[in-house]
Amino acid sequence: MAKKVSKSVVKRAEQAVVRNLRNKACKTRMKNAVRKVLDAVKTKEPKENIDQLLKAAISAIDKAATKGVIHRNQAARRKSRLLKTVRS
Repeated sequence: MAKKVSKSVVKRAEQAVVRNLRNKACKTRMKNAVRKVLDAVKTKEPKENIDQLLKAAISAIDKAATKGVIHRNQAARRKSRLLKTVRS
């Protein structure tokens, strides 16, 4: 005999799926921005390009933290490590 599931359980499950996709997109955007900066540093691109990519990456990290996709301390740690890598 199948157990009856309440409407709220179904709605919560649907919301979780949507939220998961939104969080994944935000996190992917952030990781790609960071990866671009690291690749630019690795290939020794001009400083102006690296600074521009760095600004975009920090913005993406801050947006992810603001939306709750990552914790604010994790955002601070990621930014710190990224800046340290760029400055060295």
